[in-house]
Amino acid sequence: MAPMPFYVAGRAVLSDDVREICSPYDDSLVGTYTVPSAADIERAVAAADTVTRASRTLSAATRAAALDHVSRRLAERSDEIAQLISAENGKPIMWARAEVARAVSTFRWGAEEARRFSGELQRLDTDAAAEGRMAIVRRFAIGPVLGISPFNFPLNLVAHKVAPAIACGAPIVLKPAPKTPLSALVLGQILAETDLPEGTWSILPAADADAPALVADPRLPVISFTGSEQVGYLIRDAQPAKKVILELGGNAAAIVMPDWSSDADLDWAASRIATFGNYQAGQSCISVQRVLVHSAIAEEFTALLTAKVADLVTGDPADPLTVVGPMINQEAAERVEAWVAEAVADGARVLTGGTRTGTEVAPTLLADVPPDAKCSAEEVFGPVVAVRSVPDVETAFALVNASRYGLHASVYTASLATAMAALDTLEVGGVVVNEVPGFRSDVMPYGGVKDSGIGREGPRFAIEELTVTRMAVIAPSPRRL
Repeated sequence: MAPMPFYVAGRAVLSDDVREICSPYDDSLVGTYTVPSAADIERAVAAADTVTRASRTLSAATRAAALDHVSRRLAERSDEIAQLISAENGKPIMWARAEVARAVSTFRWGAEEARRFSGELQRLDTDAAAEGRMAIVRRFAIGPVLGISPFNFPLNLVAHKVAPAIACGAPIVLKPAPKTPLSALVLGQILAETDLPEGTWSILPAADADAPALVADPRLPVISFTGSEQVGYLIRDAQPAKKVILELGGNAAAIVMPDWSSDADLDWAASRIATFGNYQAGQSCISVQRVLVHSAIAEEFTALLTAKVADLVTGDPADPLTVVGPMINQEAAERVEAWVAEAVADGARVLTGGTRTGTEVAPTLLADVPPDAKCSAEEVFGPVVAVRSVPDVETAFALVNASRYGLHASVYTASLATAMAALDTLEVGGVVVNEVPGFRSDVMPYGGVKDSGIGREGPRFAIEELTVTRMAVIAPSPRRL
């Protein structure tokens, strides 16, 4: 099995340092890749720095054409890439296919934003002293971006770093997760087919030990990081002068109200919550972790939810029927197992699941979880959901807001007033009505508040994060004053 190259300034490079990627499910060899040396990393950063001005002024047509090409080629290679994602990540093939489809859309929207990235004309004569003057307001890339992506969406979260950077003319040096670098390297193959100038992008599957030097490099004034809050805050605190965008963790809650009470409605909500609390083996920062059910329907809904969780198909991620596959490694699975055991020792009840075999944690539903237990207060990042009865919507809102996280929350209700109250009250980046908090359209402004991060993703909103405003005031000729 030939090792996959990495990409320095858009060119494929091989090194003598060869690493293996094995399946989280059965430990079979998925592929090999080579790791860049310090000299390779220096060449990538230097090239990004050198091309900064040319990248800022690159035509919208060139940027958009490159992004359209990537979108089209991802679609053409979708089956192959989905199988690679599933193999290296352990993600069931059904979710891997959905991830490729999302990446296709993310690059297509990036191309559309490249064409729309224009600026505005602002009249200034609203002030009498500025009569005859106007302003041209445009945004320009701050400079080269260091993108650091996680293992759980090894293609689409890479797309959310790369597509907006190319769209706005920011060179990008991408460091994919060492656990799942192969999908990003396939993206490199496709990017290398475009006419983007040398230096506008590099993909470096570097070891985590190389990250601090990249983070500290002054030639990379923007850092876009998705991952754990511990690492994210280390980056932020170490680089206060840089623009740091952080997409961190969450412990998303779904609120179910009694006006959402027909049998069909409750059954549908239970199915969605069960699935999206456990898909990706719970390794999504907006997967459902807490369910807050009004006491009037708590017994009925909890029984429904328990049955739905117990019925989720687990096992081989290559099986198209599998909904819940393995966790990324045994260490992660053992941590989740320990957290569930701690909750049970503190009084929680296991309604279904709660067991582990190797890297596989059975989809788990807990009740009576103490508010300060890790399974309630922290981000489990595993297939564990905690259900709790609440007497009213105000209590549910207060419990959502009591969390130090603030990424997504949802409320199932037939009441427009309740939906609008949720938008007004919940201290989160996204409120989802009548759907799971794990819903994400890749075009929307995605991000959190509190310990869930700083900044927003989604191509248009990420472009705003990667750019600064520059204004030109146009005054009339003195002969006209």
